Parts: sequence; structure tokens; C-alpha cells
Amino acid sequence: MSKTIAVLGSTGSIGRQTLAVARELGLAVAALTAKSSLDLLERQAREFLPELVVLYDMEAAAEMARRLRGLPIRVAYGMEGLTEAASLDRADTVVTAVVGMVGLRPTLAAIQKGKRIALANKETLVCAGELVMEEAKRCGAEIVPVDSEHSAIFQCLQGCRDRGEVKRLILTCSGGPFYGRSFAQLEGVTVEEALRHPNWSMGAKITVDSATLMNKGLECIEAMRLYRLPPEQVSVVIHRQSIVHSLVEFHDGAMLAQLGTPDMKLPIRYALTYPRRAPSPDEPLDLLRCPSLTFAPPDEEAFPCLSLALRCARTGGTACAVLNGANEAAVGRFLRGEIGFNDISRLVEKALDAIEVKWNPTLADILEADRQARSVVLDGACVLEESK
Repeated sequence: MSKTIAVLGSTGSIGRQTLAVARELGLAVAALTAKSSLDLLERQAREFLPELVVLYDMEAAAEMARRLRGLPIRVAYGMEGLTEAASLDRADTVVTAVVGMVGLRPTLAAIQKGKRIALANKETLVCAGELVMEEAKRCGAEIVPVDSEHSAIFQCLQGCRDRGEVKRLILTCSGGPFYGRSFAQLEGVTVEEALRHPNWSMGAKITVDSATLMNKGLECIEAMRLYRLPPEQVSVVIHRQSIVHSLVEFHDGAMLAQLGTPDMKLPIRYALTYPRRAPSPDEPLDLLRCPSLTFAPPDEEAFPCLSLALRCARTGGTACAVLNGANEAAVGRFLRGEIGFNDISRLVEKALDAIEVKWNPTLADILEADRQARSVVLDGACVLEESK
């Protein structure tokens, strides 16, 4: 069980809920990091009194240092600060709740220190999964997933002594706010509509990814890395109620599922207390009051981001880094009102077609693939004209 944690991305949805769980469990906090959210990070720092506070933005860090003057808290900034926060000797567990590729290098730094990684940053495994998992094995670091789907699978596999008995992993997917619509019907949807997730309260980027189903595609790649399975043994099913968080099917036909309310504090708590289970003050799932549970196949024609992710899962190499980088850049453009909803998948596909895949990539290869993908998307005005 964790005793002292560092929280990378403490002002985001997962970070805030992690600190709520830390408060319940009485855990110490060694480090807090954020991109630029000064007011909330200051409140968190004054409550938990971490050794280190990091802001990615240098000017924001200077302002935070002024605000925290007189407290026994050191302030740092940038990637160097994030890496230090992930490496502090005092923290036995690092919660990686930052969004995007920014989480890769700090996660590797924590792994190299042999820490437990409570992993909520899926991009780390999507872009560099083989490299990360090999490094974790070499350094004796433990990776415990925080995403509700991967936590569900992790829990279902606890009694599985032979992974060869696993037939497939089944990731459940709410379908997002646009379930049932065709690709043509999605052409004019707005940012506000895309941010209305039916079941979960999350940050803007992951909420848009849930609306395009890219999030589920990224989770398929993450599951392959975490559990060392080929893409044909990972599948997706639409489950609108978000009660069954994922399932494992075995070769004898048995299926194990983890059920619970759509509350991220459950997988966060388990990642911090594993292999124990700590009591929760939250209301548990009531089977007599929950809705009927339904399941359906995903529509990959209406939501091509899922197909693109599965294509990259089969390709391997740097394809997944290109996918992720292009998607992050395209979602950013959509949130800024520069492109339409369906342009996200169009731009991602253009980046995948334009950038050469490298196999057995180094970290430098992965970072370069990410850079090239973002460049294609950010220069994407003419590309969009060609694709429509």
C-alpha cells in the first residue's frame, strides 16, 4: 500500500480525485504538479504541504514561489521540474495524471527509481508501451492502472495464474454523447455538444476523445501493452450505462467482469492501496436500483478514430506515436474552433499516411514521430481541403 505519493497533474479531474482519496486514506503528498492552474494548486499546496510544487509554465512558477514564500515548499518548472517530482526519494507511488505525451519522460524517470506507477496517462503506453514495459521490468517498478477499464481488467486478472488462459479482453465504452449518429450527422456538431459526456465528468481533451471513440482506441493499444496481448485479443463493446467497467473472457467460455458506479475514485483508491482494498465512504453500486445493462458493437464507420487506432495497433512501431500526436493536435484545434468534429479523424488519417513508420523505435524516434504528426496537423488547412 502507498504511504507517500507524488501527483503529476494534481489540478485535473484525476488529480483532484486522487487528492480526495489521499485525504481519506491519510496519505502524505511529496509533490504536486500542474500546467498553469495557480489558484487551485496553491490551495492544494497549503493543505498538503508537499516538498515540491511544479508548474509547467515558468512565469506561473515564479508567481507560485511568491505566493508560497515562507512555507517549506520548493517550486520548480518545466519538464525538468516534472521529472524531479516523479523521482523524489520520499514518494513511493507516482500518480501520472497529466494529459498527453508530456507524461512520458516523467513516467520513465519514476520507473527508473523503481516506484509504483499509478498510471492514468494512457499516452505513455500508447506511444512507447514496449519501451516503458521493458524498463519497468528491468527496474522492478510496478505499474497499476488507474483508467477504469484497465483497472477492471487488472482486478479481473488477479486470480488468473496463467495468462495463456485468457481468450480476450473486452473494453466497455459508453459510446459518448453521439452514440447512434452517422458520420454525416456528426459533421456540424459543436464543441459544447462534444463536451457533454453522458456518464463521466472529465477534462476537455479526454471528453472529446470519448466523443470520437479515439479514447477507446487508445485504451485498446494501452491494454495490449499492459497485458502483452496481440490486437486480435482486445475488443470493444458499447455499454451505455458505464456500470460494467470491462471484462476478461477465458478459453473455457467463462467471463469475469468488474462492476461499479461510474466514479473514478474507486480505481484510484485501488491503485494506491493494492493489493489491499480500503473501505470507501462513497455510495456503492445498488444492483436493485441500477438501470438495465445493454451491450452493442461500436460503429467504426461513424467513428473512424477507433478504426485508425486499431490500424496502428496492428502496424506497431512509431505508428501509435503518430496517431497520438496527431490526435492531440487535432483535438486542440477542434477545441479552439479551428476545425470541425469530423476533421479530427481526417487529420489523424492524413498524418498516418504521410509519416513513415519506424520499427523497434528508440525514445528519440518516438518523440520525433510525435513532433512530425503535430506538424502535419497544425499545418492542416490545405490537407483538409484535399480530404473533403
